[in-house]
Amino acid sequence: MNKTRLLYGVTATGYFGTFALLLAWYAWLAPSPYFPVTLVLLCLVTPLLFPLRGILHARRYTIAWSCFLALLYFTHGVIAAYNSPVTRPYGLLEILFASLWFLGGMAYIRAGKT
Repeated sequence: MNKTRLLYGVTATGYFGTFALLLAWYAWLAPSPYFPVTLVLLCLVTPLLFPLRGILHARRYTIAWSCFLALLYFTHGVIAAYNSPVTRPYGLLEILFASLWFLGGMAYIRAGKT
């Protein structure tokens, strides 16, 4: 397995891990008692749909700008981990996935052409 494929795999794991975690977290595991589930999912998961096609096709430009999006989810994870003991494990997982997404994406971009 070459280096760029491995780095793309790390990026995709972080991206899809973030996607799946947010869906499971706010739909089943610990839904918000203050807001409707649909509204929370609409606000948190919809931005993840914008880079989906480019990430599936391993487009470097899409992966590059999606790393900015990963930073927002990293920040969300830090706030969730700090805010409540109930959401701490989910926040820590979100930090892990967003970090994989960001670091893998930056390394994939720097690795050059496939």
